[in-house]
Amino acid sequence: MKRITLSDEEWTRILASLKKLPGVHIGLPDICRQFVNAILWILRTGAQWRVLPSTYGKWNSIFKRFSRWCINGIWGEILCHLAEDADLQDVSMDGSVIRAHACAAGAAYSSAENEALGRSKGGFGCKIHALCDGLGMPIKFILTGGQEAECKQAISLLENVNASAVLADKAYDTNELREWLASREIKAVIPPKSNRKEDIECDYWHYKERHAIECMFGKLKHYRRIATRYEKKAINYMGMLSFSSVLLWLR
Repeated sequence: MKRITLSDEEWTRILASLKKLPGVHIGLPDICRQFVNAILWILRTGAQWRVLPSTYGKWNSIFKRFSRWCINGIWGEILCHLAEDADLQDVSMDGSVIRAHACAAGAAYSSAENEALGRSKGGFGCKIHALCDGLGMPIKFILTGGQEAECKQAISLLENVNASAVLADKAYDTNELREWLASREIKAVIPPKSNRKEDIECDYWHYKERHAIECMFGKLKHYRRIATRYEKKAINYMGMLSFSSVLLWLR
């Protein structure tokens, strides 16, 4: 049961974060906890909303409430609150392509581009651009189509993050990013691409710590709703991603 239900300690910390958010209607704490447990069940199993066990309540009501929380950024706010304890001495960033299920296509009054869906060598899906701290705990995410280059989202990920060093793979080796980091006195631990004409040094001993973000992606993909994208709306998938990150922080 621990895999699909929140412990008392986990719920206490989530409830404390919710109470700090303005405009959030919690209602009865026990009913709200049942709602969050329902989202955890969906997140963990990857099942359709319609097959949500009736013990959690009406699936459509739970889905609509989940969507409202996504629109209002509540899941992201809880993550931001927990991420205040992040170890920012080193931060790592990377991207991961997520295959989209057939039911993720066809969002009403929208398009694949608007919902961060596209086609890459991996097929139809989206790409998660992620930033984690030195301990491999998630801090921030950006969603794009699967074909989007990782380096294009690097500066957006790093904005307002006061880190001492940034660890990333060769996909982030651009002059623009290196100059941006140098102007802020942030150490760039990024191996140079093989086609670079000038020699650029890289602290490869320090670079070994980049495994933290690979481990983070591995933990997030234990949740089936993250490993495969089922949500039509990018904002709903971001909600699932933020909630799964909150669960990592609560461990």
